[in-house]
This record gives sequence, C-alpha cells and structure tokens, in this order.
Amino acid sequence: MALPRRQDIMSRPSSSPYVVVGAGIHGLSTAYHLAVELRARGQGGGADVLVVDKDRPGAGASGIACGVVRNNYFQPAMSELMQACVEVWESDPAAYHYNPVGYIALGAAVQESDLVATYERQERIGYRSELIVGAAEVDAHMKRLFPDWRARGVTACLHEHQGGFAFNQESVDGLADKCRAEGVRILAGVEVTGFDEAADGSIAAVRTSDGPIAVGEQVVLAPGPWAKRFWQLLGLPETIDIRTPDGEVVRNRPMWTYWNLQEGEIAVDPLVFATADGGAPPVIHLDTDAPLLTDDGRLVTDELWGIYFKRDRHGVQGGASPLTVDGDVQLDPYPQTTDVDPAFPDMWCAALSHALARFEGCRARYKDARSGGVGAFTADNFPVFDYLRPNLYAILDSNHGYKMIGVGREVARVLLGEHAPLLYPFRYERFATGDLHPVSSSPYPWS
Repeated sequence: MALPRRQDIMSRPSSSPYVVVGAGIHGLSTAYHLAVELRARGQGGGADVLVVDKDRPGAGASGIACGVVRNNYFQPAMSELMQACVEVWESDPAAYHYNPVGYIALGAAVQESDLVATYERQERIGYRSELIVGAAEVDAHMKRLFPDWRARGVTACLHEHQGGFAFNQESVDGLADKCRAEGVRILAGVEVTGFDEAADGSIAAVRTSDGPIAVGEQVVLAPGPWAKRFWQLLGLPETIDIRTPDGEVVRNRPMWTYWNLQEGEIAVDPLVFATADGGAPPVIHLDTDAPLLTDDGRLVTDELWGIYFKRDRHGVQGGASPLTVDGDVQLDPYPQTTDVDPAFPDMWCAALSHALARFEGCRARYKDARSGGVGAFTADNFPVFDYLRPNLYAILDSNHGYKMIGVGREVARVLLGEHAPLLYPFRYERFATGDLHPVSSSPYPWS
C-alpha cells in the first residue's frame, strides 16, 4: 500500500471552517471546487478546507474503481448530472488521467426502448452520441470498429462519443494535487469516530482518533462504501418506509445493502484490443439474451446477461453485474482484493469471446485484479445528496461514485448558498414523497 505523501502527514488542526471527511473522488472534488469558489468570491480559499481520511487519498473504492465514465442512464436526473460530470473530466484530462475514448452500450430487444429513450434525452441535453437500431445495422456498425465482432442477440447500440475511462489511483492523485495547489490541507491517517452536536443539531466538532476538530462552517461526508457506518454514527434509521410514485407505501426497507462488485482482468498485450484502424477502443458494455457458451461448448446461461470491458495498461479489464451480500459487511479495512464469485471468471471470459473472436481462449489469461470491492447501495440504488444535519452535507453515492466527479463541483455551490438543481432529485426526502427514479430493464442495480 502506498504511504501518504509527506505534505499529507501533519499535526491535527484544532479547527477548520470546512471539514471534508473522505479523500476519494467525491471528497477531493468537493474540497478542490470549494477552494476555487471561495477564492473566486473573495471569501477565503483552500486554507479554509481540511480533508480528513483514515488512510490516504484513494485508499478506498476510488483507488480501485474500474474507472468507466459514461452517460448511459435511463433516469433523466442521472443523465443530466452525468453530463456535468463528464464536463469536469474533460476540463483537465491530463491531471485526471482521463481517456476520452467514448462508450458503447449494446442491448437486446427488451432494452431497445430504454436505449432509444436514453439517446433522445442525450440529444436534448447536447450530449454527443449516436443510436443504431436493428440487429443487422448494429452488427455492421460494430464490425466497422472491430472486424471480428460476433456478438448475437443485440438489436440496439448507443454509441457515446463522449465518456471513456480514467486510471483510478492516478486520477485521485491528480485531484489531490489540484487540492494542494489551492492550499487545501489533507490530513491522512486520522479516522473520524463521531460528531459533537450543538443545541440546534448542527455539528460543532468532528471527533477523530487524534482528537476533536471544531467546525467553523460546514462538514461534508464523502464516505463511499463506509456510508452505513456514518449513517449509524448520526443515529439515522436502519430501515425506512418508501412511498412509490403510485402512492403505495413499502414498509421497513433496509436503507443500506451491500453488493460485491464482480470485476477482473485478462493479461494480454493491451494493443490486442484496438479498433480496425489501430486506435484506442471505446469502453464496451454488452447486454444480450443470446445463450452464453464457454469456448468448449458448456452453457453458462440462457437468460439476459451482460458485461463491460475496456483496455487497461496491463490488459483488458471489466466486469459483470454485482452480487448481493448476505447480512452486514465489515468494511474496515477495505478489501485488498476482489472477492468475486467462483463462476465469474468463466462467465466473463466466455462473454469476451462471445463478443470478439480475438478473445477466444482468453480464460487461460484471466487474473484476479484489485478492482471493484464492495459497494454500499441505498434503498433504491441511487445516490443521496443532501443535508443530514443543518451544517452536515452527505455525498452517499450508492456506488455510482467514481465517474461522478462533477458532484463535488455542485456540492461546493450548495455549501456556499446556491441551489443545485442537478442534485435536488437525489434528496433524502424522495423516499417519503414518492419522487423516485424510474427503473430500466438493465440487470445492473445502477442503471
């Protein structure tokens, strides 16, 4: 494990106007954009912002994320927010180690209407993409990019010409460097253990393993998969009642569930995965209901299945739909390896071969990669961005996190008194009011 940078090893400050808990993508993005906004408004600067992390920047989910950046969301609010996030990735691709190679979502007939609706929304908001419908038309489009394309059961293709992927730990390091350049202090190796509340319910101090830090203005929680732990520290309910859009009330739904992300890698020359002209390939997400067979003819599944994959520095990396985790999960420390289902390598490698002939026989090259880990999902699998105390704002990303770097920019504006319409649909109140997000036909909990 990498050690904290020297400038991140400091004596604990006794107070700070703004305290950000968590040095992943969300915490660092918030700290950076808040510092920029404070300076621009003449209200201070980065010295007023303190980031606290029990380990180091990127030690949790952000540092092992697969790194995919895309706007393939059926939900209008998610799509509009992701457009803003892609803008942030595009604003400094060198610092963020961002590769704008695009993203292709391919779906079976049952998903065709979802992809059409997603494309039409992307057109309305100015997000660059194209839609191909029809099995023959999709096959021709993919063969122009990859002559050995051979996936079956695909009738719709949404080709995003924005999006792509970023290198996980490097992007976190780049964001941390941007924070430091603005004067933001990063306190590494100090764990937050609780909060001291004032009479009005606001947070007066953040308790840490190294003593309390008085809060002058506001606290931001950006805990990633540790969301449930902080939920408990704040005394919030383990289960909630949810009102559906048609008025039905679902009682005692667990607020938090855990999913084990299924990701891995094949160790091949990365240049094996290239487009017909030798260029960098887009990220590919394939869903199909065609029977999935291993290369030696064994049936894996004859139901709807899906995978995603991209070129990485050491081969080809990707995953499939996550698995729910029974019972509670102890997330301390965060897993150092991915605990994938024993059946995942066969499934994922068979799916790669189903998609592209060049990956036939790739099962022998499969290797476990430290990617994915465990995700903490909310009651409806979508994020909660909201105040949980008068001066405590929570970024609870429900495992949508890494790609949503722009959330920090929007949160910074909220902290300084602005309304953020992109975040409003993700308020906690939606569970009580029935303003839930629509559900797609995807097998993935985050789409």
